[in-house]
Amino acid sequence: MDPVVPFGRSRWRAFHVMAKPTGPMCNLECAYCFYLKKEALYPGRHSWRMDDETLERFIRQYIEAQQVPEVSFAWQGGEPTLLGVDFFRRVVALQKRYLPSGKRLINALQTNGTLLDDEWCEFLREHDFLVGLSLDGPREIHDRYRRDKQSRGTFDAVMAGLRRMQEHGVEFNILCVVNRLNSQHPVEIYRFFRDEGVQFVQFIPIVERLSATGPEVSEASVRPEDYGRFLCEIYDEWVRRDVGKVYVQLFEVAFAMWLGRGAALCVFEPTCGKGMALEHNGDLYSCDHYVFPEYFLGNIREKPLAELTEQPFQRKFGAEKRDALPGCCRRCDVRFLCHGECPKNRFLTTPEGEPGLNYLCAGLKRFFHHIGPTMEWMARAFEERRAPAGITEALQEGRGPRTHSGSAPPPPRRPTPPPPAPARPPKVTPGAIGRNDPCPCGSGRKRKRCCGAK
Repeated sequence: MDPVVPFGRSRWRAFHVMAKPTGPMCNLECAYCFYLKKEALYPGRHSWRMDDETLERFIRQYIEAQQVPEVSFAWQGGEPTLLGVDFFRRVVALQKRYLPSGKRLINALQTNGTLLDDEWCEFLREHDFLVGLSLDGPREIHDRYRRDKQSRGTFDAVMAGLRRMQEHGVEFNILCVVNRLNSQHPVEIYRFFRDEGVQFVQFIPIVERLSATGPEVSEASVRPEDYGRFLCEIYDEWVRRDVGKVYVQLFEVAFAMWLGRGAALCVFEPTCGKGMALEHNGDLYSCDHYVFPEYFLGNIREKPLAELTEQPFQRKFGAEKRDALPGCCRRCDVRFLCHGECPKNRFLTTPEGEPGLNYLCAGLKRFFHHIGPTMEWMARAFEERRAPAGITEALQEGRGPRTHSGSAPPPPRRPTPPPPAPARPPKVTPGAIGRNDPCPCGSGRKRKRCCGAK
């Protein structure tokens, strides 16, 4: 997700909309997919394709509403490639028509990869789309939950899409859903991706609540303790071998927060509400995880997008993430990294009996404590204009700090903003900031469009 500006922090308007141009329609039927159920919101519909008028209205309004130098579109579903390449050719044409001079544009496409052929990959490469490819690990792990409508495994089809993107030079991330099964094989999962030539990985925990009132979760949901161990074991492999070579989103985000730069990822920001979801017919909802009637903001055919995003209901929705934080979270030594994570996962009770504890708390707290010593080393290196990627060599030579594995780890530091960056950025490669995260120089641009540009 692109950087968002929390309410009240900037006089410039910036927000993010995840567009669903084919609604919940998908050619797969993954066991843990929460969005397939959204078909019930529109009973009796026979077409889920975003029509040309709605598409043009969205693109024009979205570009006009962004008061920042870079406009980032995200196309998801369902499965957006069901619409065909020609739909996205029209997207690009409309974006060019409405993008004013001096602004940059980025397109991101989330896909299961099963429909990617040479035509698709040529288009994605030509127009510099950033692709998120869903892949949960090796065959026997991936196929456990990610199956098609006939209950067949999808691993071979996804890998064929991955290979085509590599052949055509398409820029892509792997989005790996951390579930009950693959959470038991962290290093195997990580090495599989690395051995396949993957450089950019996001690990997204699946937490599927069975009812709106109870704490029970689905069979596919990751256990909190397993999630923490999963992250810790992968981090240890990464920090000893791959800093600056493989980019794991959560590790890059943690490093940015350690520097006091902000999370640039909504689940770890103090407030939310700047990342909304647009359905195929122009309906706007508070968040991708809150596409329910009670979080319906309006339709872009009836009110401008900018007006819908700034209404009091949405501001209250965003502020409640901070305001509803339980007391134990407010006192927590890793609050500066976590901020209670995503509100959708806050359905446990604290030891003091207060509602609102995050289901993933135990795992996240273990992880953030575990990385403290090495994150501190890399943060200090960066502030001294040395490459944080040097942590790998230092650890291999026995000079670096150790990750903490005890039951009572020392609390990590609460970061203070570093001194202003020099006029010219250091010649070292940061090595622990992802290309789609904000550039550490403070420009507000993505690293790949700033100091990290080739």
